[in-house]
Amino acid sequence: MEKTVLFIKKMDCPSEEQMIRMRLADNSAVMELNFDLGNLQLTILHSGELDSIKRAIDSLNLDATIVETSSYTDENLADNGSADKRLLWTVLIINFSVFAVEVIAGIIAHSMGLVADSLDELADAFVYALSIYAVTGTMLSKKRIARASGVLQLLLAAWGFLEIVRRFIGNEPSPNFIVMIALSCVALAGNAVSLYLLRKSKTQEVHIKATQIFTSNDVFVNIGVIIAAVLVAVTQSRIPDLIVGAVVLLIVLRGALRIFKLSK
Repeated sequence: MEKTVLFIKKMDCPSEEQMIRMRLADNSAVMELNFDLGNLQLTILHSGELDSIKRAIDSLNLDATIVETSSYTDENLADNGSADKRLLWTVLIINFSVFAVEVIAGIIAHSMGLVADSLDELADAFVYALSIYAVTGTMLSKKRIARASGVLQLLLAAWGFLEIVRRFIGNEPSPNFIVMIALSCVALAGNAVSLYLLRKSKTQEVHIKATQIFTSNDVFVNIGVIIAAVLVAVTQSRIPDLIVGAVVLLIVLRGALRIFKLSK
C-alpha cells in the first residue's frame, strides 16, 4: 500500500471534497481518503494505480499536484466511520431541529431573516446527510441524494426570493424583532453546541472538517440576523430584515448550485 499527498489549489469548500469522493468512488485502487481543507491537501491510501487516480482528480479541474508518495505499512487502519456517522447524525438533528423552530417562528414573526436562516440550516442538514452517505453508500445513491437536495434547495431559494420581492413591494408589517433576536439566539446556541462537539472530535476526516466550516458560517449568519433585528427595532422598518434574508438566500442558492455540480 502507498500513501500519496496531493495539494489541490481549488479545493476550498466541502463541495469540492464531495466531487472528489464521487469521482473516485468506483476506483478499486483507492483504500482511504483523508482531506485537510484548511491546508488544501488530500492524502490517499491506495494499492498502486496512482495514474488513474490522478487523472480522475484532474478531470475536475481543481488544479491538483502531487506533493509526495511513500509506502504505507500500517495494517491496522483506524476505522472511525461509525464514530463519524454518530457525530454527523447529532449535528444533522440539531440543524434540522433549529430549521423547524426557526421557519415556524419566522412565519409567525413576519421575518424573512429568520425564514432564510432556517433554510440555510436545512441546506446544511442536506450537506451533512451527503457526508454520512460518503462514509457508507453507493455512488448512485450519493448522486441521487445530491441531486434531490440540490433541487429542493433551489426551489426553497426561489420561493424565498419571490417572498422577499412580495414583501418589499407590498404593505407588510415590520417583523417582530423580539422574536428575531430570541430565535437567532436559540439557533446560535445550537450551532455553538454543534461546533463544540465537532471540535472535540480527534478525527481529521473531511466529514468533520466540512461540518466545522458550515457550522462556523452559520454562527456568523445568526449574528447577522441579530444585527438585522436590532436595526429593525431602531428604524421600525422591514428593510434590514429583507436585506439579511436576501444575503442568506444567496448562500443557500450557491450551495444548491455546488451540489448540482457534484451530482454530475
